[in-house]
Amino acid sequence: MNPVERYAAAPGCVIVAVLLSNKLVPRGALYMPASSERMLCKGPALGADAIIIDLEDSVAPECKRDARAAAVRALTSLDYGSSLRVLRLNADNTDAQEQDIAAAVAAVPDAVVLPKGENGEQIAGFIERLETAGLPTHVALWVMLESPAAVLAAPSIAACARNHARFTTIVVGNNDLSLAAGMVVPAPRTLLQPWLMTFVATARAGEIAILDGVYNDFRDERGFVDDCAASAACGMDGRTLIHPSQIAQAHTSFSPDGAAIEDARAVVAAFADPVNAGRGAVSLDGRMLELLHLSRAQKTLARAARCDDT
Repeated sequence: MNPVERYAAAPGCVIVAVLLSNKLVPRGALYMPASSERMLCKGPALGADAIIIDLEDSVAPECKRDARAAAVRALTSLDYGSSLRVLRLNADNTDAQEQDIAAAVAAVPDAVVLPKGENGEQIAGFIERLETAGLPTHVALWVMLESPAAVLAAPSIAACARNHARFTTIVVGNNDLSLAAGMVVPAPRTLLQPWLMTFVATARAGEIAILDGVYNDFRDERGFVDDCAASAACGMDGRTLIHPSQIAQAHTSFSPDGAAIEDARAVVAAFADPVNAGRGAVSLDGRMLELLHLSRAQKTLARAARCDDT
């Protein structure tokens, strides 16, 4: 069963939100270290839109083999319900990556994450390696952009996304981006904002989704609320998370509120009115609406079609 079918079949769910490239776009994607079997067992019950089982930064080098085996067991034996099952691999030019790819082929997650994406040529080469290894074509590729080089290579990354259907999502690696730039870690959003907007432009040009980076201080609830609002306002589709306590707020922040849903319904209804048949622009409550407003309204309604308990 693919992730779209699994989402639709989950208890309490309405019709699936299929937003970009017929893929589910998570509002919150929770990182979980593969080296902790206790946490791996808890993951499916947490209710996040996606669980990212991490084989990279959160796993010490001497623990990677056991963590890899634990990740495969979790992905193949646990019921994740509507949550996307995602596996973050180690980066290119590491001894662990080939074994990680083999683990992905064995586990068949919904997506794999490539850390440290640098340019379109590198990403295309990695996609070729996944296909040579036999990873099924329905397994999506999420690519982390976390360096100044990735900022400068934005056009090639967008082109790669357009040319490879497997490449569906950009993930911002804000901590590594800050470190590589010589900023404080974690850097304030105000310092990173120009580069974050470049990544948003990359996603839109490539017609793929983008998830914002982590908010490190999970005890700072007010700060996280404000940061999520800023993230959503600048065009991010969701964000990655480091603690289960952040899941509910991420889901709220990246879901349309009641007013937005009602407005979207009104826009769709205006274009569906027989009086407006064939028109590229219509009037609604003193506003002039074009087809781009209809497209946005349809996406808003699709994103609103979520599980009742999230």
